[in-house]
Amino acid sequence: MLRETKRILVTGALGQIGSELTLELRKIYGAENVIATDIVNKPTVEMSDSGPFAVMDVLSTTSIDNIVSKYKIDTIYHMAVILSAIGEKNPQMAWNVNMNGSINILEAGIKYEMCRIIIPSSIAVWGNGVPLENTPQACCLKPTTMYGVTKVCGELLADYYVQRFGLDVRGLRYPGIISHATLPGGGTTDYAVAIYYEAIDKGKYTCFVNAETRLPMMYMPDAINSTIQLANADFSNLKHHGDYNLSAMSFSVAELAESIKKYIPNFEITYEPDYRQAIADSWPNSIDDSSARKEWGWKHSWDLDAMTKDMLKNLRTRHELGKLYK
Repeated sequence: MLRETKRILVTGALGQIGSELTLELRKIYGAENVIATDIVNKPTVEMSDSGPFAVMDVLSTTSIDNIVSKYKIDTIYHMAVILSAIGEKNPQMAWNVNMNGSINILEAGIKYEMCRIIIPSSIAVWGNGVPLENTPQACCLKPTTMYGVTKVCGELLADYYVQRFGLDVRGLRYPGIISHATLPGGGTTDYAVAIYYEAIDKGKYTCFVNAETRLPMMYMPDAINSTIQLANADFSNLKHHGDYNLSAMSFSVAELAESIKKYIPNFEITYEPDYRQAIADSWPNSIDDSSARKEWGWKHSWDLDAMTKDMLKNLRTRHELGKLYK
């Protein structure tokens, strides 16, 4: 039986996904019932004006206890994470934040008898040797980044806490996420966000992976909807827990550039692949997310051209207001 969500905590609420997820949750559950937290004390005006914000360190059990007990939290969306590109520059930090932070959140879930905890995973759990086309739900997990390693461990932890403690933990493997609301946050798939910003600002972009690189991608509205939909799914229908494949669209960088050229004909792109090319090459081209579609009714809404049109429209407005990179 699905227990009713009343008081929600979002960690990493100032990040790419966390920032938009928080605002959407506040629309659904009421602003006062969704507590935004981050280790950085620099909330946007929209974030601070729309509901409660608190500084919280996921590596500190005291910090977590203080916030959870103060606001009587029953559900946590754990979005605080060190992403792949940044994680490769500091693997120890990635392990510490991604693993110990997640364990602290899971332990808080037990201590405070929470309804559920959502801990997203990523396509980074896969690596060399994985079927690149239509990658199945159950597949070899041999990540090539510390971020991917921590996400595999996070999936296993989710399943362990479900089986060992009866804690309701859920997670999905995000593809690359594209958004006009927040700047790139240090992930390998950031080229698919930065290209739109540079198209509006400069009319050209130098990409750090090659033209043929093809990865699964998703527009932010679909990412937010899928996360909330999984959180509200009937637990009895879920055959998986922390590792749902999630997909919407797959395209190459060249195809992305051509989509932009439909709206900005003079847009130019060049390629200077760096260390992130090897990371991208180890990830799937497309994903089989039939388990998510069968078990909790997942269905995406956005395709490439619809996303491009909406991205450029919103970024052009911000550019005219002088707020493109703010």
